[in-house]
Amino acid sequence: MNIRIATTQDQDDIRRLYFSAFTEEENEMVATLAVELLAENSALPILSLVAEMEDAVVGHVAFSRLKIENQANIQAYILAPLAVRPDCQQQRIGSALVEYGMQQLSALGVDLIFVYGAPEYYGRFGFSAETAQGYNAPYPLQYPFGWQAIAIREGVIENGPHATQCVQALCKPLLW
Repeated sequence: MNIRIATTQDQDDIRRLYFSAFTEEENEMVATLAVELLAENSALPILSLVAEMEDAVVGHVAFSRLKIENQANIQAYILAPLAVRPDCQQQRIGSALVEYGMQQLSALGVDLIFVYGAPEYYGRFGFSAETAQGYNAPYPLQYPFGWQAIAIREGVIENGPHATQCVQALCKPLLW
């Protein structure tokens, strides 16, 4: 498996990936989000990664900036979306994408990474609802228990509540 930076040339493969990995109710919305993040320029840099096997895209993840109101000294990102082709799941491809992305963001000096997803999956990387507790999601959450964060740098957690603001592509209440 090879992990590399996604480019706009990957958008058709990424779109197909999300259509195969998500339910019919979600696939269009999540595929559109993934492709829009490739072209997003409201808060650069965005880290968009693909995993390839035998020259085929089998996984994708994106990390984009998340502004924390009145906390300009804290650099934060949000992990969204993440998908692995169904026939390639259970092979640690998603885990490798998340871990590689977190390493890259750590090297860039990022302090916090947020995610809105399944605690049982993201908890294995160190994400927790407790870490995200002082930071409000950009929109009301359908599943509040899924709002989680991990501190990459020690001592950055601030008492909240703090409002957050995401990149334009994530500014769709239905995603939340």
